[in-house]
Amino acid sequence: MLLTITSRSDQARDLGFLLHKHPDEFQTFDLSFGKCHVFYPQADDTICTVALLLEIDPVKLVRGGSKGKNDAPLSQYVNDRPYVASSLMSVALGKVFRTALNGQCKERPELAERELDLTVEISAAPVKGGTFFLEQVFEPLGYRIEAERLALDEKFPDWGESKLYRIMLKSKATLKSVLNHLYVLIPVLDSEKHYYVGEEEIDKLVRRGEDWLGDHPQKEAIARRYLFNRRSLAAQALERLLGEEGESIETEDKKEPELEEKLEEKISLNEIRMKTVVASLKDSGARRVIDLGCGEGKLLRHLIDDYAFTEIAGTDVSIRVLDMAKKRLKLSRIPEKKADRLKLFQGSLMYRDSRIAGYDAATCVEVIEHLDEPRLQAFEKVVFKYAKPPVVIITTPNSEYNVLFENMPTGQLRHKDHRFEWTREQFRQWCDKICANYGYKVEHLPIGDEDKEHGAPTQMGVFSSGN
Repeated sequence: MLLTITSRSDQARDLGFLLHKHPDEFQTFDLSFGKCHVFYPQADDTICTVALLLEIDPVKLVRGGSKGKNDAPLSQYVNDRPYVASSLMSVALGKVFRTALNGQCKERPELAERELDLTVEISAAPVKGGTFFLEQVFEPLGYRIEAERLALDEKFPDWGESKLYRIMLKSKATLKSVLNHLYVLIPVLDSEKHYYVGEEEIDKLVRRGEDWLGDHPQKEAIARRYLFNRRSLAAQALERLLGEEGESIETEDKKEPELEEKLEEKISLNEIRMKTVVASLKDSGARRVIDLGCGEGKLLRHLIDDYAFTEIAGTDVSIRVLDMAKKRLKLSRIPEKKADRLKLFQGSLMYRDSRIAGYDAATCVEVIEHLDEPRLQAFEKVVFKYAKPPVVIITTPNSEYNVLFENMPTGQLRHKDHRFEWTREQFRQWCDKICANYGYKVEHLPIGDEDKEHGAPTQMGVFSSGN
């Protein structure tokens, strides 16, 4: 498994001082699961690249006590661990580059605080959640991301794509920051761990994340994944980083997820959906946005973290759900300037309400399917006749895709509270009726991977009034 870090500057070879590894030497280090080789493919005055190559011995890995989720004897020896970036890479980084991880440079101490133009390349990494999750965890830290999904076998393109990605990360940052980000986030991308996850892993997460994780918008997801979905450990880690703020992670996640969440989790559909809606809002130029039927604030969390949106509102019929949204968004703890951009209020989409008028755009994400079909006419008037936002974005499940979900009983809806789930044609007919009645035009977009026959799991209509 190969990872490289490249520095570009007039004194690029200074990377050797920071890493305490001479650019002209090839060094090998013994690990409990194999060997780690460190060398420099290029090291001149303007570009210096250090390569870390892991040579993993599967026999050593098993004898060292490693067991994954699958305890079948063969799976312990035959797996992807020798070829992908995983928790094993973090162990190697911790041993081989420990001094740089701690921000120490004995010979040139001033180098440790210098920001460098750095590029990290990871040859192959399993990413649970795909490029959307990559963006969620790396972009808030200032990285520019390039990711390419790898073929299962280049000689047999019909076999399709693998779960692995080739990743390039670019940032201007201190080497210490980049190494600590990699130490935590490489295992977070993966869904496996090669070691037992206990309370000692909390110390590692807190130590390597103390300068950045507490302010990260995806801190809960990062903590859970790093600690192998041990929610009690994740809560402890966040509590140490943030004080009382970490308490909510365990209690909020204890409830049994609905069938819809279980079905969509494997394809990270919720994150894809939120990213697509936000992208469409940005394309429209909207600055003031209201989320109709905001629920627990999943979309609001994305909007409030993006300062392209100057005013954000969320409304829902349930006061209890709005209270949950306040807790999830941590409005009492985030900076006042950030919190002031958002307001929440209780209201029904069945009745005309002047409070939802005047916004550049309105979103209605996975809401209409929770309404009885006879009540949709009232919803249409409230939104399109009276509120009349220039842009309205509506998403709803595509029922044709349901046959592709594993373990979903035939004829069952994705959520117990869904009143209906439409085919693509049914959704188009409803959208066309709205356009005819209220003077809008609509663009239809798929959300999630499209199947040639059944379409995408979610369908979206972007309405614009043209005013």
